Amino acid sequence: MGLDTVTTLLAVRHGETAWNRERRIQGHMDVPLSPLGEAQAQRLAEVLAGEPIDAIYASDLMRARQTAAAFAARSGLPVGEDVGLRERGFGCFEGLSWTEIEARWPEQVLRWKRRDPDFGAEGGERLRDFYQRAVGAVERLAQAHPGQTLLLVAHGGVMDCLYRAGRRLPLEAPRSWALGNATINRLLYTPAGLSVVGWNDDLHLDGLGLDEAAA
Repeated sequence: MGLDTVTTLLAVRHGETAWNRERRIQGHMDVPLSPLGEAQAQRLAEVLAGEPIDAIYASDLMRARQTAAAFAARSGLPVGEDVGLRERGFGCFEGLSWTEIEARWPEQVLRWKRRDPDFGAEGGERLRDFYQRAVGAVERLAQAHPGQTLLLVAHGGVMDCLYRAGRRLPLEAPRSWALGNATINRLLYTPAGLSVVGWNDDLHLDGLGLDEAAA
């Protein structure tokens, strides 16, 4: 297999939002970055300046677009928006905290926690459908850029799907890997599929706290 058939993917979850800190479900709701999230995006842009990135793609939701924009401003590359990179749609759960959801829909929460592939909150996406949509979008973008390096800015749920695809893990497997905001996850795509080569690199975020973000 030649290098011209391998696509390198730098997959990044967006920077922090206020709702991340509040443990409030965002889904498709368009929540902006917090001051800390903006600082994380700038740190990310600085560390990625040394990477040979050929193209940038981001979810069309604001928190992902803002994170990608920090690197785009440095590199001069445009950001291609792709709705396939959106977070999972959580329907009636969106805008609510974990505590509120557990109080209103305890039986649904049990199915969610068990990672039932066929569960979807009312008005939202089934886990199985979300996985197919997210991984399918990433594979489509990778296939369009053989031999190149892509920066993909998306969401925690998308990162989880990519890890499972790259490690050949079932949807029902309990999560044991981190999905940090603005961390770098490295994958390769070949005609055989995705593979994980590095995960949750957060060294560039060392020492970054709320006080520094506010400054």
